[in-house]
Amino acid sequence: MTDNRNTIIAVILSGLVLIGWQYFYNVPQMEKQRAQQQAQTELQKPTPQATPSTATPGTTPQPGSAPSPSAAQPASAAPVISREAAIEGTPRVKIDTPTLSGSIALKGARIDDLSLEKYRETVDPKSPPIVLFSPSQTAAPYYAEFGWVPATGATLRMPDATTMWQQEGSGALTPTSPVTLKYDNGEGLTFRRTIAIDDRYLFTIKDEVTNTGSAPVSLYPFALISRHGAPQVSGYYILHEGLIGYLGDQGLQEYSYKKIDDAKTVNFNVTDGWLGITDKYWASALLPETTAKLQARFSSNLVGTTRTYQTDYLQEPQTLAPGGSVTANARLFAGAKEAGVVGINFPLGPGGYNRELGLNHFDLLIDWGWFYFITKPMFLALDWFYRLFSNFGVSILLVTVIVKLLFFPLANKSYASMAKMKSIQPQLAALKERYPDDRVKQQQEMMEIYKKEKINPIAGCLPIALQIPVFFSLYKVLFVTIEMRHAPFFGWIKDLSAPDPTNLFTLFGLIPFDPTTIPVFGHYLWLGIWPIIMGITMWFQMKLNPTPPDPTQKMIFDWMPLIFTFMLAGFPAGLVIYWAWNNLLSVAQQSYIMHRNGVKVELFDNLKATFAPKKAT
Repeated sequence: MTDNRNTIIAVILSGLVLIGWQYFYNVPQMEKQRAQQQAQTELQKPTPQATPSTATPGTTPQPGSAPSPSAAQPASAAPVISREAAIEGTPRVKIDTPTLSGSIALKGARIDDLSLEKYRETVDPKSPPIVLFSPSQTAAPYYAEFGWVPATGATLRMPDATTMWQQEGSGALTPTSPVTLKYDNGEGLTFRRTIAIDDRYLFTIKDEVTNTGSAPVSLYPFALISRHGAPQVSGYYILHEGLIGYLGDQGLQEYSYKKIDDAKTVNFNVTDGWLGITDKYWASALLPETTAKLQARFSSNLVGTTRTYQTDYLQEPQTLAPGGSVTANARLFAGAKEAGVVGINFPLGPGGYNRELGLNHFDLLIDWGWFYFITKPMFLALDWFYRLFSNFGVSILLVTVIVKLLFFPLANKSYASMAKMKSIQPQLAALKERYPDDRVKQQQEMMEIYKKEKINPIAGCLPIALQIPVFFSLYKVLFVTIEMRHAPFFGWIKDLSAPDPTNLFTLFGLIPFDPTTIPVFGHYLWLGIWPIIMGITMWFQMKLNPTPPDPTQKMIFDWMPLIFTFMLAGFPAGLVIYWAWNNLLSVAQQSYIMHRNGVKVELFDNLKATFAPKKAT
């Protein structure tokens, strides 16, 4: 019948979307998580056999060009050492804030040692903090550098990666105590760099140069972020990881590592821009003054055997008269992509750095996706309830109730129409008996009944259609926002952004065997408790409706809960909890509307019939 056919089409299309999502994005999830854990473990180990190069300053650029990507020293001169050894091997200024720890290397004045104190590698609070920046000669160098470059042909002695700066005074860099570094080139130029930091993730750098010589000098301020080696990425289409920037009127620019490898170099001449490198949860970004004219660049270069990635900018030259001085200001964001810190450019959303610094869409450092008009309100609602109840799982339950209330009028019409459909089942059955061989006549008479009873035959599709956008927006929020990372629920759910850790196929931990390692179909042998609960609630929802008369329809509806149970098993636990809770609310809502319309609620009768022994024919 038309209503059943439309419902089946909607269900099949939804199933195909979920299957595609599962196949292309969630099937490799466990493998990638294992690979990331293994890569993180390897990064902590010294590997003296490997010999990628260290980084030295780029060659002197032409006037108006950006600083060149880091050049290489001979590979034999740069064995990889442990991160601890690299840090201890050079004099440093300690960084000590509530959110960041690390140090600034006096050799080169690079910010190349940062760890995020609020975030750990695993759900265990005693696990190591997330490492963001690492010095040269380590397995994965990643750092920010600031400075000046002279005009073409100038033979000035400029500070570089080998320059030893001196700290004026002593003490660590804290939110209340900036540090000042000084370097005298011995040729009439004195460089002084003052670095300040707030209590979150923002560095403010003031570079001042004084000319005590007898001739004027032209200098170009520059800043860069360099990363050596392609990092392990999630590899999901819905998430951008790589080089990113919002560059004036050219808008948002996103280059994955593969894309910039192909392009090699991309240049931008802009005003009011920012640029950097983003991971799933962490990022570093250069935030020049919004009025500065920039020659910005994304680049990928092969240095020895190591691929290096760089975002940089060069500002307009400043002329330094004898006895005079010039100043350049720069800012660096280096930390976690917290929505309240980065900012949400949305009504009633937190401003963060985006609003405080007047930046150009810095909120897009978080990948809200094309449907940001759904994902941002979804996050704001979840975050608001979290501030009240301190549990994102509870937030998901409450937001689901609110979504139900928002769509209550539409859902009521849909369920009321479905209830009327059930009430006319005897009439439709009579049509089949009256015109057993004339399907056209059956359809004509059926439409007349629909018209007479004011029934919309496609109304049954609305509950599913309404649930899909909410489902994907919640999936996006759970997947990309750091607030959901390691967010616990109750019981065994310690991370709402990860799949349910329990597994039926190991008897929930009693059998010491990982069935997901089985080739080909092992990924589907992960079935946690919450996916099972979700499948049961979906089965209840299906049993609320009368048994379809067509055997094919009945088979589809009978198997659908089981299929969805396995499909959603690899999804984030928060999403599965949402789906299960939504099913229960739908059962209650539909039962109430059916009762109000005088239609018998057949849930318990259908459940009883399912387990009743079949009569012999």
